[in-house]
Amino acid sequence: MTATLTPPRTTMGGTTTRLTNGRLPKWAPWTLLGATLLVVFALFLIVAAAGGDAVNVAGWMVCSAIVYLVLIYVLSAIIEGHRKALDRLVTGIVSAAFVLAMVPLISVAFTVVTLGAPNWSAEFFSNSMRNIVGEGGGALHAVVGTVLITLSAAVISIPIGLFTAIYLIEYGAGKRLARGITFLVDVMTGIPSIVAGLFAYALFALFLGPGVRLGIIGAVALAVLMIPVVVRSTEEMLRLVPNELREAAYALGVPKWLTILKVVLPTSIAGITTGVMLSISRVIGETAPLLITAGFTASMNYDLFNGRMQTLPVFTYTQYMNQGIPPEAYIGRAWAAALTLIVIVMLLNLVARTVAKVFAPKTGR
Repeated sequence: MTATLTPPRTTMGGTTTRLTNGRLPKWAPWTLLGATLLVVFALFLIVAAAGGDAVNVAGWMVCSAIVYLVLIYVLSAIIEGHRKALDRLVTGIVSAAFVLAMVPLISVAFTVVTLGAPNWSAEFFSNSMRNIVGEGGGALHAVVGTVLITLSAAVISIPIGLFTAIYLIEYGAGKRLARGITFLVDVMTGIPSIVAGLFAYALFALFLGPGVRLGIIGAVALAVLMIPVVVRSTEEMLRLVPNELREAAYALGVPKWLTILKVVLPTSIAGITTGVMLSISRVIGETAPLLITAGFTASMNYDLFNGRMQTLPVFTYTQYMNQGIPPEAYIGRAWAAALTLIVIVMLLNLVARTVAKVFAPKTGR
């Protein structure tokens, strides 16, 4: 491996200095990384063969990362200097942290796809579990319940969250009420989901009696979890709108409410839409509050105000925990429902990006 060096420069005192330090070729870090992986893997093979065990892949990756970071720092310090070596070291640590964060995500996605996709079928998306024991049946009732409950929760929480954020930014600056609302929103952000489910159940039990299970109760529980996320995300987006836009509208005689409607909200609509989708993704996979509020059923139910309603997270939980004969059929339906839930979340995010792109303010003349 060669390094590009700058010719030396002789000063009047007779000492030799360099105008700049050397620089490693662009291929050097990648070559060093590959060599490190191969050498460490060979060492792990030798150790595993001596002990009669399989190669520990996780240990191999961690040891390779540590050895690579040490080598790249030393090599860069010798050729490029301490500052560049430190930069390469920090870059390597950040890259390793990124890879480490991606490993469980890719692992979960791969596992769900490989175990759930084979159990997808026309029957799975066109039938419920009514009168089904063992093989067969589907999750249509759970898909419908998930869509209805989540949509109802969004209808409840999004207007409340938007209006609250608008008040905090546009009308409540410096007011005691605004500070109190901000404190309560911060508290609500950290409450466990089971607490939201217990709150919604207790609220409706006061009027309808104990033991009530309705889809609308589940929607209220999810709305409690969504509201603080919508408020916080919308609040941050409204703060990013330049005050010059508001002042220009006021100078033209536009009322404040119309300025918010025609200037502030359209400017921040992309970020607000993303925040709303994040809040939906936050609650669509909740299981504990829906077990308490909406319960579970094997039949179709399109009425939020009448009877129990099944959802995909609860369907996944009940299929896995209440296995019958053969157990493979129940586990397969659980994995298929989990994959369906992931696909729904992905589609929602794609819709959010499309909406944000379409309604984002146009730039240029």
